[in-house]
Amino acid sequence: MASGGSEKSVIRRLFTWKKILGAFLGFCLLGIGAFIVLYMMVQVPEGNALAQKQSNTIRYSNGDVLVRDGEVNRENVDLAKIPKKVQLTFVAAENKSFYQDSGIDLKGTARGLLNTLSGKGKQGGSTITQQYVKNYYLTQDQTVTRKLRELVISLKVDREKSKDEILAGYINTSYYGRTAYGIQAAAQAYYRVDADELSVEQGAYLAALLQAPSQYDWNVASKTSKKLVTQRWNYVLDNMVEEGWLDASERADMKFPVPKEPKPEAGLKGQKGYFVKLAKQQLVKQLMANDDLTEDEAEAQYEKGGWTITLNIDKKKQAQLEKAVKTQLTENLDPDERAVDKNIQAGAASVDPKTGKIVALYGGEDYTKHYYSNANRTDYQPASTFKPVILAAALEEGAETQDGDKITADTVYDGTSKRPVEGSDIAFAPENEDDEDYGDVTVQTAMNKSINSVFAQMGVDVGMDKVLATAEKLGMDTGGMKALPAYTLGTMGASPIQMAGVYATLDNHGKKVTPTIIKSAERNGAPVEMSDAIGDQVISRETADAVTSVLTGVVDDGTARRAVRNNPLRDGQEVAGKTGTSDDNLSAWFTGYTPDLVTSVGLFGEDFKTKKQAKMYGAGGEDRVNGGGFPAQIWAAYMFGVTSTDAEFDLDTDQGAAVEPSFTPSQTPSRTPTEEPTSQEPTTQAPTTKAPTQTPTQTPTQTPTQTPTQTPTQTPTTKPPIDGTDPVDPGGEQ
Repeated sequence: MASGGSEKSVIRRLFTWKKILGAFLGFCLLGIGAFIVLYMMVQVPEGNALAQKQSNTIRYSNGDVLVRDGEVNRENVDLAKIPKKVQLTFVAAENKSFYQDSGIDLKGTARGLLNTLSGKGKQGGSTITQQYVKNYYLTQDQTVTRKLRELVISLKVDREKSKDEILAGYINTSYYGRTAYGIQAAAQAYYRVDADELSVEQGAYLAALLQAPSQYDWNVASKTSKKLVTQRWNYVLDNMVEEGWLDASERADMKFPVPKEPKPEAGLKGQKGYFVKLAKQQLVKQLMANDDLTEDEAEAQYEKGGWTITLNIDKKKQAQLEKAVKTQLTENLDPDERAVDKNIQAGAASVDPKTGKIVALYGGEDYTKHYYSNANRTDYQPASTFKPVILAAALEEGAETQDGDKITADTVYDGTSKRPVEGSDIAFAPENEDDEDYGDVTVQTAMNKSINSVFAQMGVDVGMDKVLATAEKLGMDTGGMKALPAYTLGTMGASPIQMAGVYATLDNHGKKVTPTIIKSAERNGAPVEMSDAIGDQVISRETADAVTSVLTGVVDDGTARRAVRNNPLRDGQEVAGKTGTSDDNLSAWFTGYTPDLVTSVGLFGEDFKTKKQAKMYGAGGEDRVNGGGFPAQIWAAYMFGVTSTDAEFDLDTDQGAAVEPSFTPSQTPSRTPTEEPTSQEPTTQAPTTKAPTQTPTQTPTQTPTQTPTQTPTQTPTTKPPIDGTDPVDPGGEQ
């Protein structure tokens, strides 16, 4: 008995209420002290890299989403853009006391710590602030250390940020399933609408979804999960009524908003990758200019994501361009029958000359198969599509021939093949196709026939430095190029986008057009100021309009006659343009325009294995791929389906094929010009056309009754065939 009493006495002495209270208070003080130390030591960190990464949303010109580009499918939106009642669905679902609490839920946190220590896994009950902190500043790890840091950071964030900032952060960083991070991506994934268009019912579903995104996705949910998510949806709306955020009668009329079927992510297949790549290049360049950033810094800004980029791409025109390439080129290629057909690459760019908008683009067969964009590549020669630049320089500079005659569309040049260029410090005697001698011809005829010897001489007459300067003004990249006469044959590199810009400037009466694919760009609500695609007057209107007038002759009486002028799809459209075929048939072009649209189409020989330049002879069953063949055919099939049939060139000029000249040629031909078919250029065979069997009714010294570019008043007795071919410039381009 004594022993038992002694033991109780010891216990009473050890565990008096004072000692217990003291121990408890000491423990509390220790905890408070530890928390104070922890509070002082733990700082609010930078947001974790994943939480800050966003996708870039790329849209068509009409606002339809084209693709989301980036590692994370997230697009942050300002809280102000989310309807107020939709905002409140998240508060009602997760944290009704959000607007009154200090950012933490002590009971929920304690429960979470106990669950973690006991191995029971995730806990509920965290505040919106705590969940935002977990999403944005920390990780999803379930550790005691992480939970204690969450508690401290949540308290600090609640003091440093407004409730609206915290709510916006939570809504934009949460994961909703279907690879969607943030409410904007979720709105698109589940309802195909933007966040600002969400209804209260839809918002309540997305808020309910956050509890178990994979389980509660309606289209993959089990019967039980559908029941659970419906219950939670009702819970959210009932809480809103309870808090006075939603009228009871309005709530009673609400029906569960069944989400749409999941839509597979389109990715960057087809032409989409080319759009995204060009948009990135142009945006990076704009950021460099606006913010004085290096290229690396600007690219880093893009890669952070969060951009909403609306393109100028017109869905209907884009579809028409892709169809034209398919029907006019792809369907005529048979790689199994002809190995060369594997090497054919097409590129095209279509530009509105009044705005500079790239409304359609063809970068290649598929971005995932051919990464390099043919629309933007500058490693192939533009060939004779450069000849209009030489004429523009001549007219703009008021240049004269070696004989002192002012150069106009009606000036007569010697079109003899291999004729040494006069006035050049560098010996140059370019050969015409098939070494054909044309004799004395007007500039208009030389453009129609793409006669090398004429434009080589003209370039020297103007001065090659001035020719290159004009090319630079019009939009070509000539930096560092020496003023060599060989460039008159278009031997520099250029892209379809560049050439479309050059011709768009001509179409726009000499006001500079810089093709742009970006309509607008913004990041987290902050727009980027884009440069004006329409610039200054870089050449006079008279010069630009005169070149346009001359280029109508190429279509009506030259190398593009078969594919363009005589095309059955043409419905009265006025057209100007130029063909081009490079030496060794490495590239072939047609760049042309109507009053309302400019399109440049290029075909490029690229070895499908080595990716080096390759000859295109025999491709598509043709002896040679000419600018007047596949490129012009693609151009016509596209343009005549999307351009106005009644638009007219408003030309301020009195020269060229589009007007009737009121003057005689500046000099008399030295002999009767050799007869040349006005409907075709020489083929690889010698011309079959014979000279007229009857002398023209007029002598050369009389004023002609027709324009100099037309045939004599008596037509040949043998009518030449119309085959639409155009010559290749040996040693240069056509």
